[in-house]
Amino acid sequence: MRFHYDKKKDAFYLRFDERPYAESDEVEEGVILDYSRDRKLIGIEILNASQRLSPAFRAQLLRRKIPLSVEESILRHSG
Repeated sequence: MRFHYDKKKDAFYLRFDERPYAESDEVEEGVILDYSRDRKLIGIEILNASQRLSPAFRAQLLRRKIPLSVEESILRHSG
């Protein structure tokens, strides 16, 4: 699992699985779910994230207090 925040696009993406997505569904304006070929949820994209995410979460993300990926977190804490 990994997170990604694009400051320029103000988009937050949470990826559960690295399989390619086959289909996307905008369930609410600016909230897009990505599905694999077998209809498993593999990602969530949130547009206009700075207006949708809590201020505390955004602050932690921007200060990199929240790891951008699980692997990054494991490496940071195992060394």
